[in-house]
Amino acid sequence: MARKKTKGTELSVFKGREAKLNRAIFQTLAQKGPQTIYDIHKQVKIRRGLRCTKYASVNKRVKTLEKFGYVTRVGKKKTMAGFEAAIYELTARTYLVMLLSSENLEDLIMRLDGPTASTILASIIQLNSLHLV
Repeated sequence: MARKKTKGTELSVFKGREAKLNRAIFQTLAQKGPQTIYDIHKQVKIRRGLRCTKYASVNKRVKTLEKFGYVTRVGKKKTMAGFEAAIYELTARTYLVMLLSSENLEDLIMRLDGPTASTILASIIQLNSLHLV
């Protein structure tokens, strides 16, 4: 069964070839909490349509998501082979992206109260002014 089209805004992290794997990584970390790349890979391979996904693909995707600020390292774990593996978790940016991709932006704005809308507006204005400098 194909994934349903979202009502929300389609963001770049959910576009292109890597969209399905990004979504699977995000859902795995959101459901299971902080994990190593090996553990993420095991969970991704369970998903339909991603059963043949190689460890190297998940490794590369997690590293790219870390570079763009969607996941972050929170610690290290000693593996059975004696190595140390990094443990990754989702950032606040990722939770925001997941929320915005599942929500209709107009519905979200209509549910905001005045102070919350003002806070969001002030943050956007501040980000834009920093970008212009």
